[in-house]
Amino acid sequence: MKIWAHRGCSQRYPENTLSAFQKAADLQELAGIELDIQLTKDGKLVVIHDERVDRTTNGTGELSSFSLKELKKLEIDAGRGQIERIPTMEEVFDLLGDKLRNHKLKLNIELKNSICPYTGMEEKIVDMVHNRGVQDSIVYSSFYAKSLEKIKILDSDARLGILDVKVSDCLYKLKGGCGADALHPFGKALDLATEELEGYTVRAWFTGHLYPEKSTGAKLDLDKLKKQGITDVFLNEPERYASEHWLRN
Repeated sequence: MKIWAHRGCSQRYPENTLSAFQKAADLQELAGIELDIQLTKDGKLVVIHDERVDRTTNGTGELSSFSLKELKKLEIDAGRGQIERIPTMEEVFDLLGDKLRNHKLKLNIELKNSICPYTGMEEKIVDMVHNRGVQDSIVYSSFYAKSLEKIKILDSDARLGILDVKVSDCLYKLKGGCGADALHPFGKALDLATEELEGYTVRAWFTGHLYPEKSTGAKLDLDKLKKQGITDVFLNEPERYASEHWLRN
């Protein structure tokens, strides 16, 4: 079972921030890091999950209504008096680029364009990835099949994961010709038999804290998930599952 840090180590650190990504990069035997990208009003790629800034910052409003300069004024509470900012994709590549180029880490970039259709997002991220020389370590994902189809046209070698809730819907989209080579379903919506998933990479996501039995001290049964056909999991607290589960620093 391959373990990915969902929005970085987002249980203990603010999600989709440089500190969450750094802590994830410090983990032993982590397959990769997942993050979400959107476009600012002035066309800059930034890393944030929600289409609004309300939940994760001290600001309010649609992200697409902010310029990068305006977004950088918003504060993310990191606890103990520490403040973080919404990172740009350039900043993330500055942080993780060496590990990506040396194939010590992979990066799953989710394009958050199924609700807000960001024109030119695919071209911007593919160009940036290639300019940084990290294309061999990137997985692009989206709920929007046409977006993945566009990325495949821009980069025929791109690795793509199609997102949906039910694994059957992921497979339907994949077979529809969007160019995806992996399925990214909700981990509790596996409505196909294991045999039907054989030969596919199945990276499952979960909801909530992604450490769902935290209060009881229990953990996800990775062996059970593997028997269901899941090959990878996106987790908010990957340090609790990786074989080297304490951060080196």
